[in-house]
Amino acid sequence: MTDIKQVLIAETDKKVRLDTYLADNLDGWTRSQIKKQIDEDRVLVNSKPVKAGFNLTNGDIISLDLIASVDLDNVEPEDIPLDVVYEDDDVLVVNKPQGMVVHPAPGSPNHTLVNALLYRSKNLSKVGEAFRPGIVHRIDKMTCGLIVVAKNNEAHFDLAKQIATHDCARTYVALCDGQFRELSGTIIKPIGRSKTDYKKMTIDEGGKYAETHYKVLALFDKYSLVEFNLKTGRTHQIRVHAKSIGHPIVCDTVYGKAKPDFDLPGQFLCAVKIRFKHPSTKQDMEFSCKIPDNFKKIIKKLKPTWTENVDTLSNFE
Repeated sequence: MTDIKQVLIAETDKKVRLDTYLADNLDGWTRSQIKKQIDEDRVLVNSKPVKAGFNLTNGDIISLDLIASVDLDNVEPEDIPLDVVYEDDDVLVVNKPQGMVVHPAPGSPNHTLVNALLYRSKNLSKVGEAFRPGIVHRIDKMTCGLIVVAKNNEAHFDLAKQIATHDCARTYVALCDGQFRELSGTIIKPIGRSKTDYKKMTIDEGGKYAETHYKVLALFDKYSLVEFNLKTGRTHQIRVHAKSIGHPIVCDTVYGKAKPDFDLPGQFLCAVKIRFKHPSTKQDMEFSCKIPDNFKKIIKKLKPTWTENVDTLSNFE
């Protein structure tokens, strides 16, 4: 199975499902593999993202930018230290460092969080793809912070449902370019994959519903320290939404300035808090972490012009 970048013209004398048509016409690709690519907006019909069950008619133009999966049937455990915040028989909460990929993927087949988890524990959920044991949700490689891992299938299904129904709350802190005029607000803008660069997401009226809540914690001469809370969890959601209101995240060279203002390997964005109900006990669980030291050093260099309260910045020391 190889990567595919091409355009097909549908040839059919009757309506046929998109995923079925592609599975029948692309060697080495299964229908489930194709559905995953469609869900990631890597398949466009007449220049628009569609569902796997979209009915093709003769002459429809299908644009493909498919990325083949790595051979991940046997992901190797690796002895990589993890910052484990909490662990029991059902869940494990990890503070992921900036630069670590969550699970193996093309271009990152090893040295991931999954490789480290497999070394630490034999008990991980087996829901979904074999190369994502325990992984209920993801955060970007260059975003640091908290991620919850399921240690059995029952916990995985329960946590996944909480995320889908927005009962699992995730809070992030970011340093953004410029001063926010409104100290709190909600960004509701649909997000879809860029039609010019499939590694990027963009605001797209035909994209998926995305909702982000924000609260400004501190203002500096040229920056704002902001808390973001996700209502939905689209790919790159905070980064795309922040850019869309004119305040891209500092050191985000994909959605912000090409030349970073500070010496960071990636964007100044950290998942500092996660809250969910324990899958077995149903007790409310909440965990938090500090931003990393290199983030703290940047905050200490900046002179605040306004803070939420006198203790705000002490939380980042």
